Amino acid sequence: MMHKQSQERQAEAQKVAKSIQKPKQTKEQTKLIAQGIEKGIAEYKKQQGKKSRERDKAKKSLLREKTNQEKLATNNIDARPQTRKSLSLPWSLLTLSWVGFILYINLT
Repeated sequence: MMHKQSQERQAEAQKVAKSIQKPKQTKEQTKLIAQGIEKGIAEYKKQQGKKSRERDKAKKSLLREKTNQEKLATNNIDARPQTRKSLSLPWSLLTLSWVGFILYINLT
């Protein structure tokens, strides 16, 4: 697979080198220019691959952060009613016990 890509890159570089060839330029000079162009193409593709990976990493981290925020938001939403319930239960039990204590004292 790499060999095929390299041949394609060589053919493309050779085509570009021939298109910019000067009238008195030798085949060796054209070949050296083609090799330089081929290296440039390879370097460009490496840089584009790195940039693509960095963009993918950034997208994934944003997605992870977003899902984490959504989880925290759902957890906070779920925690609020439980907090209200847990606060109302002790107060209602305290009130009920005082009412029961007052009734006990008055009936005896």
